Order: sequence, then structure tokens, then C-alpha cells
Amino acid sequence: MADAPTVSDIFRYALELRSQNSSASYKDVKSQIISKYSGGPLPETAYLTIPEYDNIAPEEDWTAGLPIVLRGIHNNDWNDVAHGIIISLEQVENYPKMSGREDDPAKEWRNREKGIASAEEKNLTKWMPEELMAMAQKSLAK
Repeated sequence: MADAPTVSDIFRYALELRSQNSSASYKDVKSQIISKYSGGPLPETAYLTIPEYDNIAPEEDWTAGLPIVLRGIHNNDWNDVAHGIIISLEQVENYPKMSGREDDPAKEWRNREKGIASAEEKNLTKWMPEELMAMAQKSLAK
């Protein structure tokens, strides 16, 4: 099975297809994946990951299709493998558009502390001695 593609190889191929033709539908990309890889060896389950996306999108997004890829490998079904790849591809492509990522220059940074500021203030005043609180406020003022 040395010539078997990895899930990452197939995912990169799907990304390449989308970059070559961004108007191609996910159905078209899926068809191209199936036509390229079907008949060949399936990916090994030991390499059921897309590690290069760990820092791009949350794990629950880039791994969304991996259970279906795994099912396809177990059932020897390239249609399921391609379908799982497309699910992950769609999640990864849509994440930056839908998430309001902090590192997205087109979006204004979201203040995650906004919802917890009052609880944090309550806890700090309740548990932090006055001297430490004064030091903390003094250092914030600088």
C-alpha cells in the first residue's frame, strides 16, 4: 500500500481543484476526486488526518468529514471517501467567511472578554486583596 494516497493528499487535490476553478461546485470536485482515485488503493486509516489545518480552522471543522472518509475506507467505497473530503473542504473554506476570525484583516477584532467582564470584576474584587488590586489597577493605568 505504499502508493496509496493519504487523506491529506486527496484533500490537497480538492483544494487545488477549487483554486483552479473557484466556481466549480462541490459536486464537481467530488466527481473529479472519484474519477482520479477510484480503482486505486484507499488511504490507510493510520493517516486519517489533515494536520496542516490545525492552525487554520478549529478541529471540529477540518475533521467534520473524516468519519465519512473512514466509513468509505472500511466499506471500500470511494464515493464516501470523496464525500467526506468535500465536507471537510466546505467547512475549511467557509470557516474564515463565517467565523469572524481574529486574524482575518477584513473583520474587526471581537472582544471575547465583553461577556465575562462583570463576572471577572466581581471575582477580582471578592478574592483579590486590596493591596494587590491597587497594584493591578496602578499597572493598568501606566
